[in-house]
Amino acid sequence: MEYLTPMSLDDALAALDAGELSIIAGGTDWYPAQGECPIECDILDVTRIAALRGISKAKDGWRIGAASTWSDVIAADLPAAFDGLKAAARDVGSVQIQNAGTIAGNLCNASPAADGVPPLLALKALVEICSAEGCRVVPLGTFITGVRRVALDKGEMVTAVIIPETSAALKSAFVKLGARKYLVISIAMVAVTCALRDGVLSDVRIAVGSCSPVAKRLSALEAALENQTLAQTDAILAEACLSALAPIDDVRGSKEYRVDVVATLIAQALREASHG
Repeated sequence: MEYLTPMSLDDALAALDAGELSIIAGGTDWYPAQGECPIECDILDVTRIAALRGISKAKDGWRIGAASTWSDVIAADLPAAFDGLKAAARDVGSVQIQNAGTIAGNLCNASPAADGVPPLLALKALVEICSAEGCRVVPLGTFITGVRRVALDKGEMVTAVIIPETSAALKSAFVKLGARKYLVISIAMVAVTCALRDGVLSDVRIAVGSCSPVAKRLSALEAALENQTLAQTDAILAEACLSALAPIDDVRGSKEYRVDVVATLIAQALREASHG
């Protein structure tokens, strides 16, 4: 077993190109997933690569380095459109987990209950992927392909999450339902971004997690809510078709309960975002 801790991105990509390595940063998902089995694989620890850490304003939006932690997200000076992402960051485990867990690790773990995915989907996030051959950028919605599956080829790693420029009028919220308030895997969760001008909703984006193998944007519902008032949303949500969701039955809740509760969570998130 080798444990590599490169200081530069070029060195990390060269190591990935040369052999099979498991990439870790905070390790808050990776280590528990190993269970009681001895760790025998070669590991690439990217936490010492300065280029992968930090949140900065770019020409056309915001760049969040792959090794940036949830605590980094919480502490960053970001527009109101990121309030939902910050709320999700505060719901990721304990403060100790937030200090170690990384935004790219949350995406690459590809859990249906990953807290960071719905708010990032609602922000139209892009995922920057690099290898020794070069870099590419893909929408988050196509990066996560299934439960614990992502669109990474051999020799590739996530280097950043990119958020396109957001309007100053855009607000956001994140609502999570669990069996308790903290340290819980969600039964269902909703992220919303929207603008409210003269009492009318616009640029509505709704993403739901823990109700499908992959968190989903509800495009038909978004269209139905566009140019409506908050007072009209309850009636629209009561009639909303949520067939895009595919929840499961598990110890946290039944699939019927998950579908039933989603509309309530969306209504709550819309109110919070609109008054944020």
